[in-house]
Parts: sequence; C-alpha cells; structure tokens
Amino acid sequence: MKESRKIRVLLAEDSRSQREAISWVIGNAPYLELIGDAANGAEAVDMVEQLKPDIVLMDCHMPVMDGIEATRVIMGRCPVPIVVTSATFDANDVHPGLEALHEGALAIVPKPLDPAAENFDRLAEELCLTLKLMADVKVVRRLPRPSAASPRPPEDLANRPAPVREAREIRIIAMGASTGGPPVVLDILRRLGPRLDVPMLLVQHMSPGFIVGFASWLARGSGLPVEVAADNVAAAPGRVYIAPEDRHLGIDGRGRLTLDDGPPENGFRPSVSHLFRSVADAFGREALAILLTGMGQDGAEGLAYLAQKGGVTTVQDKQSSVVFGMPAAAIRMGAAQRVLAPPDIARFALAQLTRRRHQS
Repeated sequence: MKESRKIRVLLAEDSRSQREAISWVIGNAPYLELIGDAANGAEAVDMVEQLKPDIVLMDCHMPVMDGIEATRVIMGRCPVPIVVTSATFDANDVHPGLEALHEGALAIVPKPLDPAAENFDRLAEELCLTLKLMADVKVVRRLPRPSAASPRPPEDLANRPAPVREAREIRIIAMGASTGGPPVVLDILRRLGPRLDVPMLLVQHMSPGFIVGFASWLARGSGLPVEVAADNVAAAPGRVYIAPEDRHLGIDGRGRLTLDDGPPENGFRPSVSHLFRSVADAFGREALAILLTGMGQDGAEGLAYLAQKGGVTTVQDKQSSVVFGMPAAAIRMGAAQRVLAPPDIARFALAQLTRRRHQS
C-alpha cells in the first residue's frame, strides 16, 4: 500500500532551544515532515517562497521581522496556511498571536517546550493535530476582506431560509465562531461599539489557555467590556461574555449565565449549538444569533432551533469566511434568515437594536 504524502512544515522560531524542542515534536509525528526552520520572520518569508511548504508554524516574537509582519507579507505574496505559537498564556504573548490571526493566520496554539512537563504530551499532540487540520484550509492572497455588498449564497445552499418576523424586541445577542473567527468577532464588536445595549454571549473555539487573553484582546480592540463568563452572573446590557474553556455557556430565563460540564457537542465544549439552544429557550423571538466562519457544523443545529423558536438568525457569507463550514451547514438546514459579510452583520444587528429602542 502506497504511503500517503506527509504534510510539509516550515518552522519560524528565533530561540534555538525552542526550535529544537518543536522540531523534535514535529519530527515524531508520522504525518508531518519538517522541511526547514527560520530564525526570524524575514527568513520565513524567503523560505516560504523557496520551499513552498504546506503550512508554517510561526512564532511572533522574532528579530529582524516579527511573526505578525511575516504573516502579513506571506499572505500578500505567497499565501500558505499559518499557525502561530505562544510560549505562555500571558497577554504579552497572546495578543501578538491574535494580531497575527488578524493578518491571516488560522490558529494559535501553545508551545510544547519541556518534555518533563506533565502537559507536554497533550500540547505536542494538540500542536501536531492543529497543523494537520489547518494544512487543508484553502487560503487566499491576504485575509478575505468583507465587501460592501453581500453576495447571495449558492443556489444549492439556499434551501428556503426562514422568514424574519418583524416587530420584535431583541434583548440578547448570541454569537459563535471557530477557525478564522477572532478577527471577525473583533470587527463586529468594533462596529457595534457603545450602541450595543443588550448582553452578548460568545462561543469561540480556541486552544485551551487562550480565552482570557482573547477576552483582553477583544476588550482592548473594541472598547467594549469583555469578560470570561462566570456561572450564575446576571448578564448586563452592553457587556460581552465569552464561554470559558471546556465549559458550555448558556443563560436562563432570569437572564443569569449558566456553565455546565455536559458532553461535547459536534466535538466541542463549549459548543455553539448549546449556546444557541439555551438562548432560544430563555428568550425565543427576542434573541438574535450570529454564526461565523469555522470548520465542521457546530452551531447549525442550534441556529435552526433558535429560528424555530422565532428568533432572528444570520450567518457569515462564503466570500468573507476563512472556512465556510459552520455557516454552510446552517444554510443547508434552512436556519439562516440572512447571509451577510461581517460589516453587514453588524449593521443588521444595530438595525434590530434600533427597532427595539424605537418601540420602547
């Protein structure tokens, strides 16, 4: 039987000791092959053009050219899937990684550096599996930028979207995202700004350890109060609550956040579908749900349930999605009442909130 081709990885890391540790991890994965290592971002750009790797594993803190700029240049010249790494979960390490996602990188993962550490095997496996999954993502030249006009979904996906009922009062917004989500979430929050006068609940699929830094990054970039959700806290208007790692996020009829350790759904905990169902049960037609870019189908079933309960639903369009998996699954189920680019999603949400204010 012919052996399948290994995924060709280029490593960009300035620390020699960290480069050796990560090289060892990649070299021991049967489906990965390390084809080169760069000591700074400028070298990484040159080696991408010369070696044509399947994927790049990029550190952000490097001399000559840092990983953020290197990602920007690579995505402009010779696009290739990029995964960024962080040595710690401190904001000083996490924020640059998230900025690299804004420039077109696909995911951020922790570095497995100490073979003697208790979590080394888990981190090593997570890094390798992330490289394997992200290598299949079809990237484009530069991060897709939303257009002013939202294209119609392909005919084979437009299966009788549910109508939007008018004359409603939106009291909560729920949003879910996976691969490619962080910069889109930030863009939408920036556009909503202080006009967001209802609670927003967010599930973002992300490697363990980064949620706190992600919340800080969103707060700094959007100017909105963003925090990791805590159990039994009253959801306040104008605040954004992010599901903590490994806990499902929901809300009860009293408007208090709920966290639970139920089984993963669609392979994820927290699950976007869990969030949408909880919001639908608590708020029904007074809820607005937004499903963004991501692999798989998490969120689609929950979005359909929320639509059946009379809520308002919208999904990100194909053109602006890094991975059109979750939105496409929702469209196929007839769960999406609107298919929009991120700027239009923000405008649509603000229109719903404005209608509520005029009615009150």
